[in-house]
Amino acid sequence: MKRFMPDTVFGRLFGLVVLAVLASHILVFAVFINLAPGGPSAERPAPQSSALRPDRAQPPDAPRRPPPPSPLNGMLIGLLIQFIAVTVAAWYGARMLARPIQQLATAAERLGDNLSSPPIEEQGPREARRASRVFNRMQDNIRAQIETRERFLAAVSHDLRTPLTRMKLSIESLADTGVGERLRNDIGEMTSMLDATLSYLRGEALDEAWQRIDIQSLVDSVAEDAQENGYQVSVSGQAEPIEGLPHALRRCLDNLVDNAVRYGEAATLSLTDGPSSLVIEVRDKGPGIPENRIAQVMEPFVRIEDSRNRNSGGVGLGLSIARDAAHRNRGELSLRNAPGGGLIARVTLPRD
Repeated sequence: MKRFMPDTVFGRLFGLVVLAVLASHILVFAVFINLAPGGPSAERPAPQSSALRPDRAQPPDAPRRPPPPSPLNGMLIGLLIQFIAVTVAAWYGARMLARPIQQLATAAERLGDNLSSPPIEEQGPREARRASRVFNRMQDNIRAQIETRERFLAAVSHDLRTPLTRMKLSIESLADTGVGERLRNDIGEMTSMLDATLSYLRGEALDEAWQRIDIQSLVDSVAEDAQENGYQVSVSGQAEPIEGLPHALRRCLDNLVDNAVRYGEAATLSLTDGPSSLVIEVRDKGPGIPENRIAQVMEPFVRIEDSRNRNSGGVGLGLSIARDAAHRNRGELSLRNAPGGGLIARVTLPRD
C-alpha cells in the first residue's frame, strides 16, 4: 500500500484533499439520488380501488401520501457531508505535517542532553527522510568534533607535562631564591589548569540516562561529604524526587558547595519545591561578587581577583562546570549577592 502513496508532503496532501473532495461528492450524489422524487426512498402511491370513482373523494381513514423531500434538506445534508470529509482530511493532513516536526524536536532535545542518543529513524515522505538524514549527519559530526577536541587536548596535556616536569626538576637545582619559588608556583598553577581542563571535558562527555532522582537524599549527601572534610554546611527545606541526570546534578552541587566553602567559609543549601519547578540555593558568607562581574564569572578560567583569593585554589572552572551541568538537566544557574552579605547561587530545575 505504501508504494502507491506519493513520496512528498505536497503529493500526499494533494492526494488527500482530492480523495476527500471526491468521496464527499460521491456521498452527496448518493444522498440526492436517494432523496429525489421517484428515488429508492420515495414511497409509491397506493393504487386506487376500482370500486371508487375518480371524481369521488377518498374516505377519511385512507393513508395520506408523505410530502416530497425538500431540496433544502438535501442541500444541508450534502454540505454536512462535505464539511465532515474536509475536516477529517484537514485533521489527518495536519498530523502528517506535524509528525516530522515533533520527531525533530524530540531528537534535538535528546541531543542537548546526550550526544550519544540514538539517531532518528528515516521514514515518512521525502522531505521528512531528508531532514532526519541531515539531523543524524549533524549529530555524528558534532560527536566526532568533540571526540577530536578531547583527544587533542588530552595529547597536548600529556605532552606539556613532560617539559613542566623537567622545568620543575631544573628549578630544584637552582639556588634558593625568590625567582625559583615563583617559577614553582607558576608550574603548579599550569599543572592545575591542565588537570581542571581535562576534568571539565570528561564531565562534558559523560553519557547518562535520565532517571528519577531522590533530590533530598542527593543534597543531604553533598552536605555530609563537605562536613566530613571539616566544612560548615547545612541543609533546609524539603523536595520531592525529580527527573534528571544524577551525576551531572551531583557535580553541579558539589562545585557550588566547594565554591561557597572555599570563598565564603560556610554554605547553606535550601530547597524550595513547587508544582512546576524545584529551586536549590547555595549561600555563602563571603564578600560576594561585584554586580558588573556576575555574568562574566561563570565563563571558563575567569576569576574575580578583587573578591576571590587567587591563592585559595581553583582555576576558574567551578562555576562554568556547574552551569553546564545545570543546563544538561534542563535547568538554569544564576548568581546574585545576598542582601546581608555573601553570594547566592540558585539552580532552577523544571518539573515538566
